[in-house]
Amino acid sequence: MSERNSTPSPIYGSASVSDNTASDDLTADLDLAFDGAEDMLRAWRRGMRPDPDLTVSEWADHHRKLSSRASAEPGQYRTTRTPYLREIMDALSPRHPAQRISFMKAAQVGATEAGNNWVGFVIHHAPGPMLAVLPTVEMAKRTSRGRIDPLIEDSPALKERVQPARSRDAGNSMLSKEFPGGILVLTGANSATGLRSMPARYIFLDEVDAYPASADEEGDPVTLAEARTTTFSHRRKVFMVSTPTIRGISRIEREFEASDQRRYFVPCPHCGAMQWLQFERLRWDKGRPDTAAYHCEGCERPIAEHHKTQMLEKGEWRSTAVSADPHSIGFHISALYSPLGWKSWQQIARDWLAAQGSEEMLRTARNTLLGETWVESGDAPEWQRLAERRESYTGAQIPVGGLFLTAGVDVQKDRIEIDVWAWGRGLESWLVDHIVIAGGPDDPACWDKLTALLSRTWVCANGAVMVIGKLAIDTGYESAAVYAWARAQGFDQVAPVKGLEGFNRATPVSGPTFVDATIGGKRLRRGARLWSVATATFKTETYRYLRLERPSDEDRSLGVCDAPGTVHLPDWIDTEWLKQLVAEQLVTVRNKRGYAHPEWQKMRERNEALDCRVYARAAAWIMGADRWDEATWRRLEEQAGVETRPTPQQAASTEQTAPAPPKAGAPTTPRRKRRAYTPNFMRD
Repeated sequence: MSERNSTPSPIYGSASVSDNTASDDLTADLDLAFDGAEDMLRAWRRGMRPDPDLTVSEWADHHRKLSSRASAEPGQYRTTRTPYLREIMDALSPRHPAQRISFMKAAQVGATEAGNNWVGFVIHHAPGPMLAVLPTVEMAKRTSRGRIDPLIEDSPALKERVQPARSRDAGNSMLSKEFPGGILVLTGANSATGLRSMPARYIFLDEVDAYPASADEEGDPVTLAEARTTTFSHRRKVFMVSTPTIRGISRIEREFEASDQRRYFVPCPHCGAMQWLQFERLRWDKGRPDTAAYHCEGCERPIAEHHKTQMLEKGEWRSTAVSADPHSIGFHISALYSPLGWKSWQQIARDWLAAQGSEEMLRTARNTLLGETWVESGDAPEWQRLAERRESYTGAQIPVGGLFLTAGVDVQKDRIEIDVWAWGRGLESWLVDHIVIAGGPDDPACWDKLTALLSRTWVCANGAVMVIGKLAIDTGYESAAVYAWARAQGFDQVAPVKGLEGFNRATPVSGPTFVDATIGGKRLRRGARLWSVATATFKTETYRYLRLERPSDEDRSLGVCDAPGTVHLPDWIDTEWLKQLVAEQLVTVRNKRGYAHPEWQKMRERNEALDCRVYARAAAWIMGADRWDEATWRRLEEQAGVETRPTPQQAASTEQTAPAPPKAGAPTTPRRKRRAYTPNFMRD
């Protein structure tokens, strides 16, 4: 009996092992459940914990490391280097009551790094959904690679919270960075999909004046982005940064003027008078920008630049207006505040002097040096003055200097009007033909005559002949007929265009886009190709070129040439055409919200000459004339059998890109050259 009991049954023995295993599994499950509950409890506690009592500038001074990839001064970030950024960054901190912070500034004053500090602060100390918007998706990708990735990689506090992109399921891609408690999404203002991708507590809008007027034709990108913060109510933060552009259409100027308009006041080292730095008080001896010094508005004594560091340390922001929204604050600063070693007062003086004589360079200087908007001059020249400047082309249809032709076509109810323009270096232009085809778009013969115009030739001064390189035709009237004709001709020589209101200096012509069109009674999906033209940009440019002064006979005898952009008008053009060319005026109007903006308005009924000029100019842009290199211009000259003088900018560019002589001992076998770009109309 005892023996039998002492021998364990194989059945009972296996059951005992099974019970022990089940017990262990149950214990493990309970441990996992307990650990999961603890994780959930910790996550809940983190969610309930109030935002830390730490400012963005304090965080940056402790945790931010600047990368050599993205900064000229790598190492630990120091707010003392740019003291004027401290209050701006601290306004982005959770405890600050401001919800909308605008920063209108000159170029290269550290604004983007302040925004990056905010990004790092959010990832580390105040996690939540954040949206960063750049002008384009491509710029968002470059920012991710060049600034955000180094920000995370070189700051240990961030690197441990954002997994590397190469790890599996890391949640880290080029345009999306996940971190505990939040996510950073980067997108472009040209992508409506990206702007409405998610709700966001934090919005960083960088270089808003470079945003397109509409994101995929769905509305203002700033408005679309801000709509993402609705659910966060008073906890939201919107940081809007930009160098301003043109008065009346500048987004950052509009935001700044609606704010309390803070300016950075600094003390005079001589008398202690507090003042904000203004360009008018930066003075230098005539022709000697190296003598530039700032003159105090209190004691009028000159202030040497070595005092700037101490002045910035003792500076303070002061409101100069009352904000319509108590939660909206705004800051403005110019390059005069740039720290020592960045932009000096002497360099600012040199840049300002270099811009004199060029309206385009003056605009850039006002935007990037002073951080102020440029006031466009929309005053139309008197048509009588243009009549006096008409000239004879001495028997040639295309004078020397004209290197290619474009045409602008305006379709009217009873006629089609065409102006043919010749273009040369620096966008110097000559009107070479004005054609009116009677009949209108309902008459097939009218379209036949327009088709014949595409193969017509015009004679150059040396006897060579040219055809129209690109014809831009307006689709605003009888678009179906225009699309049908353009489709029949092909798109190498014909570009249907649509005029859009507003300015766009960066991309005055966009497209082409494919649109639905009715051809031969049938509706074709994506049946036509369309270019969109920011007509305000080209109208402003045309009037600026028409106001250029012409060299006197004495100057011409000394070899002085016409300025780039000069518009030449033939003596056979009549006064009615001249009146049409200057038929519009740039005026300032206010929208329903009370914001002022510039708008082109007709001063007389007929303006076909101006419209045709704009379309012909758009055709030149589509051909690539604004982007051709020196080699392309020389090929055009060879084709036309003429030689023209390059503009100073082109000459300088040629000198800079000239190949250096081979080093001693280097192989002398020439390397294979890349094929030079050839415009379509120059190809065989």
